[in-house]
Amino acid sequence: MQTSKVGIREFRENLSSYLESTAPVAITRHGATIGIYLPTRLSPGQADLDSLQRAAEKVRHLIAAAGTSEEEIVADFKQARRTRRERKN
Repeated sequence: MQTSKVGIREFRENLSSYLESTAPVAITRHGATIGIYLPTRLSPGQADLDSLQRAAEKVRHLIAAAGTSEEEIVADFKQARRTRRERKN
């Protein structure tokens, strides 16, 4: 499946058409990709739910193996975002 690239302004202006589409869209700002919209089916099948459950279990295992917690990961992420924002200003 081909991913199209659109500017954030175009994505925002044509949001309803992108939401109805089944194709992924790379959203750009000044030519740099800042996000990707991945459309999903409205109701996931059992295979999808099982896959997500297995992925969640693997993530829980990796977090435990690293000797950390979800809360610590979230706190680290928030701190990294704050630091990045402060560097921009």
